[in-house]
Amino acid sequence: MKNIDEILMYFPNKIYQIFFNLFQENPKIIEELQEIRIRVDRPIILKLRDRDFLLQYNIPQSEILRIVERLCENSIYAYKNQICEGFITVKGGHRIGLTGSVVIENGKITNVKYISSLNFRIAREVKNCSTRVLREIIDIENKTIYNSIIVAPPGKGKTTILRDIIRRLSDGIEEIGFKGKTCGVVDERGEIAAMYKGIPQNDVGIRTDVIENVDKNRGIHMLIRTMAPEIVACDEIGSEEDVEAIRYALYSGVRGIFTMHGRNVDDIKNNKQIYDLIENREIQKVIFL
Repeated sequence: MKNIDEILMYFPNKIYQIFFNLFQENPKIIEELQEIRIRVDRPIILKLRDRDFLLQYNIPQSEILRIVERLCENSIYAYKNQICEGFITVKGGHRIGLTGSVVIENGKITNVKYISSLNFRIAREVKNCSTRVLREIIDIENKTIYNSIIVAPPGKGKTTILRDIIRRLSDGIEEIGFKGKTCGVVDERGEIAAMYKGIPQNDVGIRTDVIENVDKNRGIHMLIRTMAPEIVACDEIGSEEDVEAIRYALYSGVRGIFTMHGRNVDDIKNNKQIYDLIENREIQKVIFL
């Protein structure tokens, strides 16, 4: 119940007790729980693997504010940058998305006030879930990896598999004689390593350096200039700037493993920049989940 305790500590006592009683009566819910969605004056919704579970407690905005204050350790200003990105990462790697009234100054988001919705995404590592995919990615003959993209729709495990791939490439895979590689991860939205106060909450391997809260273009350039990775990895590529940074990495002699949203080959063809990477053999493997 450790993962759940890391989440429940942020709720006011009344809501904590509701959850506590529910999980005591229905422990299987804990195993299936993926998200806790909270909206002002609406029932709390627990998103399970294949269904929603409604708690008939309409949460007032004052309690949402109390939750946010606890998430920010009573210093909302210190978490302002994360709030402006639309999420807060807490100990354990759990990520809380938030929405409300966005304040924009000079074309940039400077604040989110009157917060009206929270989405607690429960972090769970699934170690060794990447075994099948790794067989396709590792280039045994040259003791490296193929430049690869993992493609799947949202919520199908791209990030979970990417995280496990990074861990295993970083640590090395003794059973096949694959030595650990220095990996650089651009964790733009904090979903891969889930850094909390500079410490990865997820296991991304002993030879992995993580840079977070920066776009993939700048992050890849910074990692290559400062940390000399053998492999770079990032999640959900798609923009022209992303592709430009990937090319910079590949032409610098660095291998890459990336993910993108999509269901089939047509979805890749619809993104000209990424499709060009494949057509030019800069990306050698495309794996659909």
